[in-house]
Amino acid sequence: MSEGNPTKRRGDEGSADNNEGSNALVLKKPRKDEIVVATDSSSKALSAVNRTSNLQAPIMLLTGHQAEVFSVKFSPLSGKHLASASADKTIMLWNVYGDCESYYVLRGHNGSILEVQWSTDEGYVFSASVDKTVGVWDTETGARLKRCKGHTNFVNSCCPSRRGIQYIVSGSDDCSAKIWDVRARNATATFRTQYPTTAVCFSDQADLVYTAGIDNCIKVWDVRKQQILRVMEGHTDTITGLRLSPDGYNLISNSMDDTVRMWDVRPWCPGSRELGTFQGISHNSEKTLLKVNWSPDGSKISAGSADRLVYIWDSQSKKILYRLPGHIGAVNEVDFHPLEPIIASASTDKNIYLGEIRY
Repeated sequence: MSEGNPTKRRGDEGSADNNEGSNALVLKKPRKDEIVVATDSSSKALSAVNRTSNLQAPIMLLTGHQAEVFSVKFSPLSGKHLASASADKTIMLWNVYGDCESYYVLRGHNGSILEVQWSTDEGYVFSASVDKTVGVWDTETGARLKRCKGHTNFVNSCCPSRRGIQYIVSGSDDCSAKIWDVRARNATATFRTQYPTTAVCFSDQADLVYTAGIDNCIKVWDVRKQQILRVMEGHTDTITGLRLSPDGYNLISNSMDDTVRMWDVRPWCPGSRELGTFQGISHNSEKTLLKVNWSPDGSKISAGSADRLVYIWDSQSKKILYRLPGHIGAVNEVDFHPLEPIIASASTDKNIYLGEIRY
């Protein structure tokens, strides 16, 4: 059983001084042997910016991965930490405040890691990998606690349950989704489809599982009966990401048809379950599994896009609020901080950006 490689003991640094900066409004995470000195002009520039968060600078650049970064997530309670997953076969855990240093590099997967998730209590990190496994990691020690084996092809997606017993659902190119109990050796349930599963998500109570794949539709499964309750259709190409709203009433999906769609997933729904379409994103020939996320209050959604831009929409009006440049490769995921107006973006350019927005 492989353990994480600690590069720095985990720290819970507090908020940084808003006037602290470097010689640009974008601060690159300094190397251990690198000292970034603030100049008078840069300090004045930073102090003139109307800050909205406790980041050290309005935009922070995190470097360290040696290949594409496919997934990024803030720790869901405190927001003090960030997890990122990469094609370099590692998960990196970062401090969000201060210099945004990485304090663990988690090694053990034998292939690219396509998605990373935190448990609700921040005690675990879960990972989905092309090595056909799901990883369960201890965030305090960096050790891998469990290697969930059972899929026979790439694992594209994973999602933890929000409450109660800790379950993880995973979706694979082997045309199945599986539920894992962190206390059990094998999968506790398997949902088989005709096509590869590219995205999965639990319902709020974890009594339902949502799966999507290259057949362009979202299937809703009853966990207890292991049967399909309904199928939601509307996309015209592969669905690459699913995410449940904070209140558990709505689901959003990202697709290679260059749209994000919102769905009503309440048990009883008057009228159509499709609530609207968000335009702007693009996919390309790389066929990357671009993710989608909600803001903590459900007022905004974000999505990855192949045009190198970060997209954020108003969830009610469907209007684009932000279309942010900076990356030089496809943006694979954009996540919202749980407490502050901060977003994190992960890209095929190997970089991660943290940036302030306005709520």
